[in-house]
Amino acid sequence: MYKKSPQGWLKHWDFILLDIICLQLAFVVAYFARQGFDNPYSDRVYRTVAFVFVLCQITVMFLSQSYQGILKRGYYIEFTKTAKHVLLVMLLSVSYLFATQQGTIYSRLTLLYTAFLYLCFSYFGRIWRKEYVIRKNATSEKEKSMVVVASRTEIEETIEKLMEGPIQDFGIRGIAFLDKNPVEIKEISGIPVVGNMDTVGEYLCHEWVDEVFVKISETEPYPQKLIDEIITMGLTVHLSLGEMEKSLSGKNFIEKIGGYSVITSSINTASPKQMLYKRLMDIAGGIVGSLITLILIVIIGPMIYIKSPGPIFFSQVRIGKNGRKFKIYKFRSMYMDAEERKAELMSQNKMDGLMFKMDYDPRIIGSEKKDKNGNPKGIGNFIRKTSLDEFPQFWNVLKGDMSLVGTRPPTVDEWEQYELHHRSRMSIKPGITGMWQASGRSDITDFEEVVRLDTQYIENWSIGLDLRILLKTVTSVLKSEGSV
Repeated sequence: MYKKSPQGWLKHWDFILLDIICLQLAFVVAYFARQGFDNPYSDRVYRTVAFVFVLCQITVMFLSQSYQGILKRGYYIEFTKTAKHVLLVMLLSVSYLFATQQGTIYSRLTLLYTAFLYLCFSYFGRIWRKEYVIRKNATSEKEKSMVVVASRTEIEETIEKLMEGPIQDFGIRGIAFLDKNPVEIKEISGIPVVGNMDTVGEYLCHEWVDEVFVKISETEPYPQKLIDEIITMGLTVHLSLGEMEKSLSGKNFIEKIGGYSVITSSINTASPKQMLYKRLMDIAGGIVGSLITLILIVIIGPMIYIKSPGPIFFSQVRIGKNGRKFKIYKFRSMYMDAEERKAELMSQNKMDGLMFKMDYDPRIIGSEKKDKNGNPKGIGNFIRKTSLDEFPQFWNVLKGDMSLVGTRPPTVDEWEQYELHHRSRMSIKPGITGMWQASGRSDITDFEEVVRLDTQYIENWSIGLDLRILLKTVTSVLKSEGSV
């Protein structure tokens, strides 16, 4: 799933907040300089004007576009833009004082002090913020991994244009050529060459790649097959404008990447506001789940250790969003040699090899103990049946490796067996629960059905859908439906 960059005023919310703070600070200092060290917000008139300042600031923000291109402006241009912004805010404020006949009550000198101080604070605040953002962008690890596909003759120019401007949230991790000839060059501009038209698909399928930029060449055929493969894998593809008659599947829109206008196609898109809501929901759920986990450690931790001495937690490297590797945590429900014994039990796997599930798994702690119906009833079976073993994953949710709702994270060996269309289920963060679990959990044994359900979830994702899946999962767990 592709997260669109913030647009409009939301794109520079940090500078907007900084200006509001600078305006209020200027108001307070101006009041102290003219009226003495009393609380300026205790006076009804001054308190009202302080609130009006904020409203005027927001109004000017929408009408004057004073933040457009702010990161690219030099010192002089920034000063003129800031001065114009301050002037408009003050003019609106004066208009308010005149319209409400409070001009004779509010000190004119305080207003002049406020305007001068606001100009100084805002200008130097903007300069500091810009330098901080640009410096941080230059030194920090990029949020997203991108592979660039272009012809050999255009690749260096393409990379240069992509990296135009002070802020980019992606790092170019690999280069592939549109040419079908064997790759002879190993590196360009310090970036490794990872393949050509015929081989890059394999790299994209099994490495950490979030997005692919394809530069259409006039000398090479339109790479329709490659683009179809990228979209099939659930990756976001940025296509430079050209060959417009060629259609793309998925959600398409036009945006700027560096110096290029591109058609961006993805399995689905999410606005910054939607992603914020999802992350806030994850944080709230992660906190509650982690607190419950602490209680469970005290209750079931000793039971696990007594029956099978060793760590009470199980950790394993899993594959996260778009191939990122992370370490997942669970309460240990199996004996210490479970991974070594997995190979000998593969013949009883219910999930066609790309996932491992079996009935009455003998590796589960206490599974040799049976009830009167011959069903295993050990501590391992209990915590798996009630899904208590999943609770440590709330820590993964808090860390940002996982989400409350997503897709099941595959193991490394499962991931290495994926075909192109399987990869689409990993185009979002993995979740503690998801469409597959809510639709029957492990009663569904066809991996292709799992992929279909996960893809359906991604294509139709919304906060409301997440809430419905959470509710359905809780109901299924309480009824012990579909657990192994």
